[in-house]
Amino acid sequence: MKVEETLPAALDGERIDRIVSLIADISRSDASKLIASGGAEIDGVVTQSGKSRLREGQVVVVDLDKIPVDEPPAGDPSVKLEVLYDDEDIIVINKSAGLVVHPASSHGTGTVVNGILALYPEVQSVGQPARPGIVHRLDSGTTGLMVVARSQRAYDSLVAALSDHEVGREYLALAWGHFDSPTAVVDAALGRHPKDPMKMTVVHSGKWARTHLEVVDTFNVPADLSLVQCTLETGRTHQIRVHLASVNHAVVGDSLYGGARSALKAPRPMLHAARLTLIHPGTGEEMTWSAPLPADFVAILATCEFATPE
Repeated sequence: MKVEETLPAALDGERIDRIVSLIADISRSDASKLIASGGAEIDGVVTQSGKSRLREGQVVVVDLDKIPVDEPPAGDPSVKLEVLYDDEDIIVINKSAGLVVHPASSHGTGTVVNGILALYPEVQSVGQPARPGIVHRLDSGTTGLMVVARSQRAYDSLVAALSDHEVGREYLALAWGHFDSPTAVVDAALGRHPKDPMKMTVVHSGKWARTHLEVVDTFNVPADLSLVQCTLETGRTHQIRVHLASVNHAVVGDSLYGGARSALKAPRPMLHAARLTLIHPGTGEEMTWSAPLPADFVAILATCEFATPE
């Protein structure tokens, strides 16, 4: 699995090892090892020096399969997972808030991967050694449905299906403000923020991204708010959060993208992966799962009152 990034202004002049560490979400030392093993390209040319400094606009490709693994992630039975479905190929979970998906530079244990390995140790040999079984992610503050590959054939099939936009993913978001139309499509390319490489933003040179929006409910107490169904056509990093913020409807509680406001305080971004549809990699059957809103989301909604029709 490879990830491609066009270097934003915020990283102009930075060394390739720092850039790779940001892209792959690994430590600087692991980034250096990945580069030394031939896992990074600059403008189509493999580089094995972590000291090279790059310029804005250059294209970096990182091979995530080459992330070094000194000690593979281990099972941790203290990580409690809500498993909705499993068979020989896939595992579907309802992820709780605050749970990071896989080990990385800032969180080596206590992740979804550690919980999965405690329940299904055979997943250790599936996919990337540093992130076994993982084919897509949810942000730590986002709750809801995730599929994990339990077999290599499932991993290969799901990675291809996600790349071809063949996995259906519907989210519910509580967003600031009222929309002008009950339905909308945000079609805006996403890339690294020119001033803050830890954030994503709408940029002309970014990767194509499209989100379909449908207003489910509107509220005017304690503020103008909308409950929105968001359907992903693509699956970029922070896509829903950035797209909603870009049309002035940031997700409630999302401090990174302007959604943390005093009128309604939330412990995290109010974003929930509510529905997942995929073609089973073994049987070819279409399967769908749904997950109800978590308790903290329900509690926030309980403080909201419906807007009066005009």
